[in-house]
Amino acid sequence: MLSIQNLHAFYGKSHILHGVDMEVKPGEIVSLLGRNGSGRSTTIKAIMGLVEGQGSVKWNEQELLGHKTYDIARRGLGYVPESRDVFPKLTVEQNLRLGMKAGSKKGRWSLDDMYQMFPRLKERQHTEAGVMSGGEQQMLTLCRTLMGDPDLIMIDEPTEGLAPKIVELVGQYLKELQKRGLAVLLVEQKLTIALDISQRCYVMGHGEVVFHGTPDELRADQYTRKEWLEV
Repeated sequence: MLSIQNLHAFYGKSHILHGVDMEVKPGEIVSLLGRNGSGRSTTIKAIMGLVEGQGSVKWNEQELLGHKTYDIARRGLGYVPESRDVFPKLTVEQNLRLGMKAGSKKGRWSLDDMYQMFPRLKERQHTEAGVMSGGEQQMLTLCRTLMGDPDLIMIDEPTEGLAPKIVELVGQYLKELQKRGLAVLLVEQKLTIALDISQRCYVMGHGEVVFHGTPDELRADQYTRKEWLEV
């Protein structure tokens, strides 16, 4: 389980997160909502050790703050950035193989699993990742992270810039991850998908959590939606 208590985060002298409390339980999907600049992406980056953090971030009772990003990933946390960081000159399959954990232990995901989940990737398996569409690169980045066999996957804006049909597919894929035993922390702006697939939601504003509850509770909370989510 991921447990965050009184998390503060900084970019240099800029104080971005102001005492965030949050948790993700095994096998659940939790959505982290809010407008741009609210601190959602910074929260995930602080968990992964990509920005300076203070407070407590515990994974299975072990403190993560102060550890290197590669060490945090080896402990079972996966991160899919919004920037879709593929290796552009490598093929789809080469990108996927780079995501595999070193060692003899076989993970719960294989190349065939990825190709079955995303048939388009199988069609493009020998294509350089840099010439693929944004949606295809998003699929590839997600699958490369899965090849590392995480127990919790944190995904930053997976539907950004995608066509509505692809957005619907992304929601189905995230539910499939949950069926396979993964916990998901989803940073998302599209309320429809977030409320449809999540068990719990957090809403952030100005670097703080301003709401925590179920999707139904958020649907009923007109003040929170108007004040912190709607444009």
